[in-house]
Amino acid sequence: MSLADASPSGRRHRVVQWATGALGRSAIRGVLDRDDMELAGVWVHTPAKVGADAGTLAGRDPVGVTATGDLGEILDLKADCVVYAPSPARDRFAELETICALLASGKNLISLSGLVYPQAHGPFFVNELEQACKRGGVSVHGSGVSHGFMADVMPLVLSRLSRRITHVYARECTDFARHPSWRMVHRVLGFGKDEEAYLRALRPTRAAMRMLFSESLHLIAAGLGVELDEIDVDVDHRLAGADLSTAAGPIPRGTVAAARWTFSGIAAGRPVITVEVVHKADAARMPDEWGRPGYSLRVDGRPSLTLSAGEEWVSDAVSAASAHALNSVPAVCAADPGIRTYLDLPMITGQMHL
Repeated sequence: MSLADASPSGRRHRVVQWATGALGRSAIRGVLDRDDMELAGVWVHTPAKVGADAGTLAGRDPVGVTATGDLGEILDLKADCVVYAPSPARDRFAELETICALLASGKNLISLSGLVYPQAHGPFFVNELEQACKRGGVSVHGSGVSHGFMADVMPLVLSRLSRRITHVYARECTDFARHPSWRMVHRVLGFGKDEEAYLRALRPTRAAMRMLFSESLHLIAAGLGVELDEIDVDVDHRLAGADLSTAAGPIPRGTVAAARWTFSGIAAGRPVITVEVVHKADAARMPDEWGRPGYSLRVDGRPSLTLSAGEEWVSDAVSAASAHALNSVPAVCAADPGIRTYLDLPMITGQMHL
């Protein structure tokens, strides 16, 4: 039984923050600002952060919670939930042992790095998660803004207004000019690399992106009652026409500065679900090819539906992603043990402050 199940009504959920990148720091601030949660612990990847106060890491006053890089210390904590926000994984299976250990220790887990539909990774992956949830009496759930909301949840919400659906399309274009993470912009996305280096790294990147966004396609398919036969992945890139200056560092002229990923879910011999993901190092200084930053959703059916939003639809995407995870904590902690996707949970909302 989890702490959430055993605790009296009204007790604050004790939350552990796993990793303190931009998302993790935002989640810590979110926990500190809520009256229904308290920070139980923080795990950090960087040795220099070990021993630092969690409040200080998040840009706040000290709160008396010391960061650790020791998994064992996190497993020993009494906590209800782990908000899991490491850097995007190139290999989902490489994280499985750590995730299962956290679950088996009696802590619900909400991931901001995938797990929106773990069934996409096959029976072994699902069985390992389910057995760990059973041992800990807890649940696992994937959340976010791109995968976990706009690429999968919102298309399903929009589909409520249509019948005889023939195709679902979701497009995301993100401007990384103000994104602060060098690791994300240069290492994960590959911006700033010359074309040869970018292409050399494309094979593992393709596998990681396929693993991440295949979950969204399978989640949409499951919600619409369709079984996908395969997922096709296509990627294209563009070079910077001038030197670009971004928050994460310079992108020199002639290096990779934009990429478009297209994921197509195939059923009955044709694409039935398409998710297009566009990344730009600095959209304001690049051609409008592949569209402007923002989101577009389309459901082809009777009637057909279209929903578009520019980049101004959210004032802070990082804050929105962490809020989505924290708003999910009560529902996930109250859920029956096991894998819990958007399809399994009650409606999740934010908190109103008067």
